[in-house]
Amino acid sequence: MSQTFDQIKTDITSNDVVVYMKGNEKFPMCGFSGTVVQILKTLGVEFKAIDVLQDAELREGIKAFTNWPTIPQLYIKGEFIGGCDIVREMYQAGELQTLLSEKGIAFTA
Repeated sequence: MSQTFDQIKTDITSNDVVVYMKGNEKFPMCGFSGTVVQILKTLGVEFKAIDVLQDAELREGIKAFTNWPTIPQLYIKGEFIGGCDIVREMYQAGELQTLLSEKGIAFTA
């Protein structure tokens, strides 16, 4: 698992915005992943999408890494933000946009 954790740490520190999801940004394989991708695309945020369906170890590893049981998981500047419901609520309340601004991540209103 430590190799998986090392890969996760590398991914979230070398990319400003990372989404661990089922499927990819063009073809999400679940509605929750699709919702997070759509929010990020609506905001014009560049992000790295990592498909956990391609690697069972990663799928379990990301849950253990954050102690969060569900996918998708959004990271901004190495910080775990949450899953679909949290991201959607933050977006609707304007909190996600504020966070992106505070972290220096470019987005469109």
